[in-house]
Amino acid sequence: MLQIGAHESTAGGLHLAFERINAVGGKALQIFTRNQRQWKAAPLSPEEIALFAAAWKQTGAIPVASHASYLINLSTAKPDLRTKSIQAFVDEIKRCEQLSIPLVVIHPGSHGGDGIEAGLTRMAAALDQVLEKADSPEVMILLETTAGQGTGLGSRFEELGWLLQHSRFPERLGVCLDTCHIFAAGYDLRSPESYQQTMIEFDRFIGRDKLRFIHLNDSKKELGCRVDRHEHIGQGAIGLEGFSNVVNDPDLKQIPMTLETPKDKDLSQDRSNLATLHGLIRS
Repeated sequence: MLQIGAHESTAGGLHLAFERINAVGGKALQIFTRNQRQWKAAPLSPEEIALFAAAWKQTGAIPVASHASYLINLSTAKPDLRTKSIQAFVDEIKRCEQLSIPLVVIHPGSHGGDGIEAGLTRMAAALDQVLEKADSPEVMILLETTAGQGTGLGSRFEELGWLLQHSRFPERLGVCLDTCHIFAAGYDLRSPESYQQTMIEFDRFIGRDKLRFIHLNDSKKELGCRVDRHEHIGQGAIGLEGFSNVVNDPDLKQIPMTLETPKDKDLSQDRSNLATLHGLIRS
């Protein structure tokens, strides 16, 4: 059975994300362990850790991933930003270790105009530093596919493959595939043939064994636009057939998937998107 869920808020307490995912019937969860817009984060308290563990257990131990702060840029050439990014990511990994979260998703960052090769080289070196400093072997870093806006890295499978190949700790790295992002980067999902070609490219440069998590988002913009704008499932340019190709791919049956679609306070949009996805699954 597919493990499909959503990114949920931790407002009021980390453990409350489990109440929210239960409320929408989700079977996988992504969270921010701390405010993603701040560099400094308070340490986890023993009470927070205990409440999180108890709530997780009550859900039946569904898959959980953390998403690292959007402020982090491990590909930057700016010394101060690089130092802050490395430390913030180490702190994130240590929080995941305390919470027993096995996966943490991060964007590959931006080269800032220096070019892809320079950015990737800096990213690979920074990832190695993070893994050494964090020393948390139970937590795997997932490099997220991106849309390719501006000077961002990670919009081509070749770039993520290069990072995996040039790390001293490849066993500690995996990939998170975002459907909106790869579509915006030019990888078509809309027909069985184009979907198959996209996954052939993924296998060629990355390898299906490295795929550990999927973000299910439709795209407000057209194929190859390089613009990251998420839309509700089936209401964007990818469309229902594209998501049917994803959820019926037998090779993805064991991969947790979460929505990052627009959300209202009563979570009805999460319920609707999840219902749409489940309705596409062929028996």
